[in-house]
Amino acid sequence: MPTKQLKGHDGLAALNARVVECDLCPRLRDYCREVAEKKRRAYMDWEYWGKPVPSFGDAKARVLLLGLAPGAHGSNRTGRPFTGDGSGDFLYPVLYEAGFASQPNATSRDDGMRLRDIWITSVGRCAPPGNKPLPEELIHCSAFLDEEIGLLSRLRVVVCLGKIAFDGFVAHLIRTGQIGKRGMLQFGHGLEYAVPGNRRLLASYHPSLQNTNTGRLTKTMFLKVFARAHELAEGKDAG
Repeated sequence: MPTKQLKGHDGLAALNARVVECDLCPRLRDYCREVAEKKRRAYMDWEYWGKPVPSFGDAKARVLLLGLAPGAHGSNRTGRPFTGDGSGDFLYPVLYEAGFASQPNATSRDDGMRLRDIWITSVGRCAPPGNKPLPEELIHCSAFLDEEIGLLSRLRVVVCLGKIAFDGFVAHLIRTGQIGKRGMLQFGHGLEYAVPGNRRLLASYHPSLQNTNTGRLTKTMFLKVFARAHELAEGKDAG
């Protein structure tokens, strides 16, 4: 008898459990464990997560936030996306102001953070050396992304942070037969596209310190993206 396919919250929880146990990329697993053992001086009293990082958010979300990969001393330490590093320090206050998060600060898996109408994941699930996953490593993770998007039954908006995440979502559309080729889908901050499934794709610069400290990405720019995502999720298309 075939196994019953889990849906919604149960399906996403089961997928997260498989993500955490994944060992398809020896280079990444070795790196995550090494970072967890050596630690950073500021976090010597932490027990690092040191494994693939599960996704986080509202299983009934209409908005998907897609990032690059966990940070070595951020998510690889805390075990939750965009938690415990500079990118998260920039992201979560904006999510809070846009109405997607219950609080502005994200410090650990046990800080009480709750997300509303948004699900956070990434194209890579392990912290990569130099923040650069190899193409074959992203391919290994791609099946997780395909399944995850399929489980988000209410999905209306996808927000991609950075070009690698954007390219990862476009690859998903091609891989799953939703589009035949990339066509006009090119990355650029603030760009918006209609994609199959009556959904919208929004592109944003990644909230890395390299972008936020230099002013390439400002809070105003970032908040505008999530205000638009909220608007689209509610079915309000202002053009």
